[in-house]
Amino acid sequence: MSAEIETRLTELGIVLPQAVAPVANYVPYVVSGSMLYISGQLPMENGKVAVTGHVGKDVDVAGAQRAAELCAINILAQAKAALGELGRIRRLVKINGFVASTPDFVEQHLVINGASNLLANVLGEAGKHARAAVGMASLPFNAAVEIDAVIEIA
Repeated sequence: MSAEIETRLTELGIVLPQAVAPVANYVPYVVSGSMLYISGQLPMENGKVAVTGHVGKDVDVAGAQRAAELCAINILAQAKAALGELGRIRRLVKINGFVASTPDFVEQHLVINGASNLLANVLGEAGKHARAAVGMASLPFNAAVEIDAVIEIA
């Protein structure tokens, strides 16, 4: 399965970045039994937060979906750092998506689709997951989106 995932990444033009180190008192991931818990990932690109501000004011839905895609790519980078290879992923169980948005913005679900679509495209059937999409007043470093993940592993 690892080769299939790598092929899909290549076909989608995705190169996984180096996994981002934590910036506070936490670890980027925890393996417990057959589960991998990945801490919230921001839309990091080239070492900085790529999409900032509030969705509905500073960022449109398309820009926020790109932020969610970047979060998903960083989730995969953390998974690879934790597991050594993405082929150990049995199932993406759940993602929690947090969207910094204005009080009247109600399309958080569309924003988090950016991550859901990318993860399903990369992981195939194993990438179909449960999720939450929640509006937030603000996120660390003024990020527009943050997403964490729970993954079942072999």
